[in-house]
Amino acid sequence: MNVICLEEEAFHSLIEEVVKRMSAKVSIVEQEADWKWISDVQAMELLKIKSKTTLQELRDNGEVRFSQPRKKIILYDRDSINEYLERHARETF
Repeated sequence: MNVICLEEEAFHSLIEEVVKRMSAKVSIVEQEADWKWISDVQAMELLKIKSKTTLQELRDNGEVRFSQPRKKIILYDRDSINEYLERHARETF
């Protein structure tokens, strides 16, 4: 086991750097939540599915909008995914 000793000033500098980096990451995540076009991974996360085949079926059946700016890049419309989820929502009793 290794023990690392830091002077108080170095310790506080380290903590400030960690907080700064974590704040930057939170900011990026918040910005991504505002993006209209999202990746397949993000779309699958929103839909709570694990299969790219299921995502492709939704795309092929016109259930969710998508854009294909390049041959191997497919982006999904966040709003259409939310609309799809709303269409399949069930009311509680």
